[in-house]
This record gives sequence, structure tokens and C-alpha cells, in this order.
Amino acid sequence: MDLSLPLAFTVGLFSAVHCIGMCGGIMGALSYGLPPALRQNSTRFLLFLLAYNCGRILSYAVAGALIGLLGSALLEALGPGQGHRWLQWFAALIMVLIGLHVAGWLPRLAQVERIGAPLWRLLEPLGRRMMPVESVLQALAYGAVWGWLPCGLVYTMLISTATKVGPLDGALYMAAFGLGTLPSVLATGMLAGRLYRYAQNSYLKVAVGLIIIVMGLLTLWYPGLLDMTTYQQTNIQ
Repeated sequence: MDLSLPLAFTVGLFSAVHCIGMCGGIMGALSYGLPPALRQNSTRFLLFLLAYNCGRILSYAVAGALIGLLGSALLEALGPGQGHRWLQWFAALIMVLIGLHVAGWLPRLAQVERIGAPLWRLLEPLGRRMMPVESVLQALAYGAVWGWLPCGLVYTMLISTATKVGPLDGALYMAAFGLGTLPSVLATGMLAGRLYRYAQNSYLKVAVGLIIIVMGLLTLWYPGLLDMTTYQQTNIQ
């Protein structure tokens, strides 16, 4: 039984404080940027917010597919047994570091986000040209650009995706994580960014950080949690 998809979803779900803090301002600005008549229509408003987030999650899946290809190459180079465990342990350790960062105990880890800065400098002007958003397809396209915004937590999950064997597994893993982030980001949009101030609560940040740390430690203690099927097969061999 492979528990990697439920784990990815759970990490996304419990990262609500980070997601609101990171994307709350963006989601609030996108909400306010929609025409007043559209915002007053709850059904259409929700449809546009879903389109933004579907585009974002689609980009996560594409990135996951690319890293899944890299994971296949690494496993082939390192060997399917010990190499797979090394990748899992590394991903688990990175998850612990991100938990420390979310809790506010390792602020310098935010520098990891600089890795994606060059790509974001290319994509950000494209997003600006899409404004103002006036159609669902336009919202979907803008969300796809937004999904490449540098984010330490997303990078953590992408590193974990290196343990996946192939692009499909990588895409599903990152899509599961994206779906986990959906409730908090969607709620922020529905409330026009008013949840942002709650995300700055230090006690809440510590609690969320500890949850992510515990998850990282669990995967470090038992690496097969990230991909139990593969782990069992390699142990049998």
C-alpha cells in the first residue's frame, strides 16, 4: 500500500498557515481585482477562484512530472535499493527543515526560494499582461503562472517527488499536495484576504511547523511511508 499521496495531501492541508501567509495577499488581490458584479454572484465568484487554484495545482503537477523524470534517472544511476532510500531520507530531512522554517526557528531557509527566482522573473510579466482577469479560462491561465511562484514548501515537496518513479507518479504526488492546500487558499479568496492576519499568529505558526516536523521525522524513521510499495520490494530484493 502506497501512502505517499495521502501524505502529500496531509502536508498540504496542515500547511494552511504557510499557504495563507504566502498566497493570502495574492488571493486577496485577485479577489478584489474581479468586477464587483461578479464578486456579488457567489457561484461565479467561486468558479473564478477555483479556476485560479486549478491552474496553480496544474503547474504543481507539471513540475512534479519533470522531477519524477529526474527521480527515475537518479534511481537508475544510484540503484533501485539504497539509492531510493537515500532520496527518501534526504526528502524527509528537507521536510523537517521546512517545518523549522514555518515555525519561525529557521528563517534563513527562505533563501531556498531564490532557486526559482530566475524562472519567476520570466513568468511574472506574463501574469501581469493577463490582468484584469475577465473569463474563467483567463483565470485558469493566470493560476498556471501563479503556480511557479517561488515557495519553500512547494520546493520541499518537489524534492520529495524525486523519490517517485516516473512523470505520472510525480505529477499525482504534487497534485495531491496542491489539493491539500486548496481549502486554505480558497477560503482566503472567499474572504478576500481577511484570513491573512490570522496566519501571522506565532503560536499557530509553531503548531503548523511542529506538525510538518513530525511528518518529516516519521518519514525519516520509516522511509517507506513515502512510497511503501517500492520500499517493500527493494527490501525483499
